[in-house]
Amino acid sequence: MTIAERTTLQNEIDLRDPDTVMRLSRMGSAHPMRLSFLRVLLRRLKVEGWRFDRPLWEIDAKGEGRAVYRAQGPDRCYSLVAFAHDLPDEMRSDRVIATAWDATFALVDGEPTADDLDRLAANVPRQEAGRISAKELCLSRANRSVRLFSHLVERLAEGRQPDMAEIDAVGYLMRTTAVYGSGKFGAADREEISGRPELKAPFQAEMLSVWLTRAFTVDIAEHMARVKGGAQAVPLDRGLRRRLGVGNSTGLGMAPFLVRHPKLLNNWIKVRETALTRVRALPAANKDEIAGFLRALTDAVENAWLWHSDHAIQKAKLGALRGDLGSLLGHVQQGWDPESVCPWDALWRWGEAHLSDEGQECLLSLLLEPHGAVVDDLADGLDADEIEGFTINASLTVEALRALIGRDYTWVRRFDFDDPVQTARFWYVSEEKLEPRLGSRHDEAGQEREQPLGIARAVSDLMAALDQWTEGGAIAAFLRRHPEHRHTVRRVFMLRGLPYGEIRDNVLDAAMLPIDILRCKLAFFGATRFDPRSDRWVRVSLFQGQPYPDELAE
Repeated sequence: MTIAERTTLQNEIDLRDPDTVMRLSRMGSAHPMRLSFLRVLLRRLKVEGWRFDRPLWEIDAKGEGRAVYRAQGPDRCYSLVAFAHDLPDEMRSDRVIATAWDATFALVDGEPTADDLDRLAANVPRQEAGRISAKELCLSRANRSVRLFSHLVERLAEGRQPDMAEIDAVGYLMRTTAVYGSGKFGAADREEISGRPELKAPFQAEMLSVWLTRAFTVDIAEHMARVKGGAQAVPLDRGLRRRLGVGNSTGLGMAPFLVRHPKLLNNWIKVRETALTRVRALPAANKDEIAGFLRALTDAVENAWLWHSDHAIQKAKLGALRGDLGSLLGHVQQGWDPESVCPWDALWRWGEAHLSDEGQECLLSLLLEPHGAVVDDLADGLDADEIEGFTINASLTVEALRALIGRDYTWVRRFDFDDPVQTARFWYVSEEKLEPRLGSRHDEAGQEREQPLGIARAVSDLMAALDQWTEGGAIAAFLRRHPEHRHTVRRVFMLRGLPYGEIRDNVLDAAMLPIDILRCKLAFFGATRFDPRSDRWVRVSLFQGQPYPDELAE
């Protein structure tokens, strides 16, 4: 199919309505896909022929010491410096207030010198209490999953492989509790590296850091097995190794990002939605695409049954997903005609009619999987220029502002901000850890520190002020009288023509679930096995099922 033919067909299929896509219930059903950031990273590393090695391994019999993992690309090199620690069980915690970890890491721009290693050794194990430099891109830490780590070490030391059921029940040997980048604690600012092709897409440095960390988690376990078992110890089977990812515990600190970066959010969602329309517009399905889709569906069914959670809401979603995938499999085997015109569109329309939100978003991911040649180029549009449009053009008129609000923000009228339930929450930043937190407006002090994240309420307040403004004229006059609305006016003008830039829900409502925001962002990272531990923090797995550095060329 020519580009012109594909464009014609694509234009006949609309992008999904933002009022559907940008609701928290739908965002909280997002699934990872081939355009997720970790998949984008791995494809680039493979295509460009990056090489990987471990030039330093100084880990002792207690599991303490340091190691370096090197990634050499066509133009640049990056190195993960890992510090292993002998951490007592009672000091192991997923909480951000922890002060010690089983392992700590820094991703270095280039190769670390001996002086760099000493400097990092004095700071990286301390995490927030230390400082890194602009030569470092990321700072992170991880704790062992004690049960699985001990099981794996014990089995390998005895010359046996670990139980696959034990691996699948946990899914990772270590889980990170923070991966800091973009200038935090002295690391290089994002703008210093965003011009590099390999780091242009969002969070590529962080994904590289976690991917190399995954290799370290297996290496340290095999090292401890050799210490324990000596000559009879064996390495981990490659098939079992592939079933391991890196766990991650994350909480409210991640949630405000999507509100604070609306252009970026718009581009992520638009890339995904455009990819869906491209696949739906395909006039036919070939054998390779059908086979690829069926493999992805089989994998999704297996993943759904291995995916567990004790959180009531997530358990209900998992039940719906398992049922949906069973229905989808039955329809593909008995009802879907892959030889019809636009068969992928027909399958999508069936899904819209028969599947829950959870099932529909999974189907979206499955439809993209065998169509890399059609959608992978869209990854070039995942980043955003967030400076353009920041300055308010004060010559714009009040009537132009009213028109924009009337076109893009009618969804705000769904909410009644005189209702205490709909203003029950407020977002603030904790003084101790400088991390986002969520307070109860009617029960807790601290509202004077509220962060401007309640966009729906802010736009509603702006609408009320405009209703009282009778003078017309340029927006400058309105803002001189009402400077409290400057932030909202800027946002409205900046997001012109960006339909997916706003979460079209009230994030101040008592019933709002922060985990819905977290899941949307984590799905774009490529995280799997989303497991809420409350409505404010979750555990996930990254890179599970993906190749290791020594396998990437295969």
